[in-house]
Amino acid sequence: MKEINFIKYTKIWLGIAGLITVVAVVLLVIFGLKPGIDFTGGSLMELNFSQSRPDNITVSALLEKNNLKDTIIQKSGDKDLIIRSKFLDETEHQKLLSEIKKEFAVNSSTVTENRFETIGASVSSQLRTRAIWAIVFVVLSIVIYVGYAFRKVSRPVASWKYGVMAIIAVLHDILLVLGVFAILGKVSGVEVSIPIVVALLTVLGYSVNDTIVVFDRIRENLLKTRWENFGEVVNTGLNQTLMRSLNTTLTTLLPLFVLYFVGGATIHYFSLALLIGVASGAYSSIFIASPLLVLAEKWRR
Repeated sequence: MKEINFIKYTKIWLGIAGLITVVAVVLLVIFGLKPGIDFTGGSLMELNFSQSRPDNITVSALLEKNNLKDTIIQKSGDKDLIIRSKFLDETEHQKLLSEIKKEFAVNSSTVTENRFETIGASVSSQLRTRAIWAIVFVVLSIVIYVGYAFRKVSRPVASWKYGVMAIIAVLHDILLVLGVFAILGKVSGVEVSIPIVVALLTVLGYSVNDTIVVFDRIRENLLKTRWENFGEVVNTGLNQTLMRSLNTTLTTLLPLFVLYFVGGATIHYFSLALLIGVASGAYSSIFIASPLLVLAEKWRR
């Protein structure tokens, strides 16, 4: 079977990736991310209305009567409503719930509380800091590990550069996911919470794993053959691992699609983040990380 010349179109692949990255960064700068209760602190109440769900203005007026200003009211599904407010203790929580039921549980209509969550400001600050450090630690660990694992093929490209190229590819995937959530936060009020951070870490691991499979085949080819033309060695490695990467990605995306459409509101955006990240990871491992290795070798010369 004839090999596909991936390296020949390096500028096109990297151009597409660069454009996506720039757009994602611009979206993050303009819109920013909407942090969830995990990172800001406060209370979250999810209510179900058996019949007609009240509009946001009516609910907001009731909340203001109970000294709850600057609350966020978000519709969920057909009959659910999510209310995010300042931190409420149990007494305040029960009082508010009683007022809501008194106002809207009329004419055989019932109001059911699906969930109630609270988190203090100090805890949310710790979670935010730990989330950032978790990502930084994972990134540094990957560079160190890959540099060590590829120490036997330090020519024509230094072993640590394999790790750096893998991280650059991963940054593309992470920024794409964050860019999408910046849009969703602006348009639909979607918040970034701990599950989304978990999804980002999962995407990071998955993308690096896919990239390492390609790099490992390149390493094997370098150890077996001479490397007068490093681009050809990389291209051969890409062709040898192409079907493996595609099959793995497709079998991962299928259950994620199921989770996204039938998994419920709780994991809806978690599944979406994984869907975008896994699909992007397949692209970056083939069209970003490996072509960057070839460019690194050219720059060295």
